[in-house]
Amino acid sequence: PFLRLLEAQLQDERKEHEEELEALKNQVDAMKEELEKQQQAFLQTLQLSPEAQVEFGLQQEMTRLTNENLDLKELLEKLEKNEKKLKKQLKIYIKKVQDFEASQVAVPAERRQHERNMQVAVQRKEKDFQGMLEYYKEDEPLLIRNLIT
Repeated sequence: PFLRLLEAQLQDERKEHEEELEALKNQVDAMKEELEKQQQAFLQTLQLSPEAQVEFGLQQEMTRLTNENLDLKELLEKLEKNEKKLKKQLKIYIKKVQDFEASQVAVPAERRQHERNMQVAVQRKEKDFQGMLEYYKEDEPLLIRNLIT
């Protein structure tokens, strides 16, 4: 039984690493394509007049900034959606707390103490989370880049 458990864990780890390796290979391929495009654009700009080079550079920068803005807008929309969801949850929890406090008035003292102990245990379980952002694994590099800038 223990060996089967270890074998299953090893297979899960192997699968996870293979998926991660595949994602990294895809990312490297995408970067290679981007590098090739940039090299071609650079070679084209070298053949242009100085004025045309400046104009081309400005167009490239405008395109880059536009794409970055679109990525940021998408991230903002996700964060706003998450904020709305969290606000709804907060309202629900506030209502539950108010209902609980209202019910406490009618409950005898020793029963109240028992329920307080239960409530503390529930709160500890609910605090078992790692962060406040929800995002897809493949969006992590973009999220980190945007947080840094």
